[in-house]
Amino acid sequence: MNKVVLMGRLTADPETKYTQTNNKMVVNFKLAVSRRFAKEGEKQTDFIDITAWSKTAEFISKYFKKGQQVGIIGRLEQKEWENAEGKRQSKTQVVAEEVHFADSKTAGQADTSTLESSTPVNTNNEFEDTLDDLPF
Repeated sequence: MNKVVLMGRLTADPETKYTQTNNKMVVNFKLAVSRRFAKEGEKQTDFIDITAWSKTAEFISKYFKKGQQVGIIGRLEQKEWENAEGKRQSKTQVVAEEVHFADSKTAGQADTSTLESSTPVNTNNEFEDTLDDLPF
């Protein structure tokens, strides 16, 4: 199984491109993810390359901005190629399959009532309204 779950902040606005062959949208960005266990007194952060395609790419390009905290669920992908000098190159990235808001609404989150229902959205408070209705 190849499944990656990340939560972090965008280091820049997502970069939108289109493929030459079929004009399919692709979005690329870096996600700054803090390590949970770092040396005492040190903060360690990994910068993960994220790619998204089609509907997910459209959603990201429309609603995600630099500095925003997001959750990403996807798969790890390793790419290898030969550069112009004949040297082997490689890159590891996450291909986003689901994206979620992770900031609170008070942090300037978009109004989720206008979002496409096909893309999961997490507002961090999704169960808060139902707590009073629980039987225990």
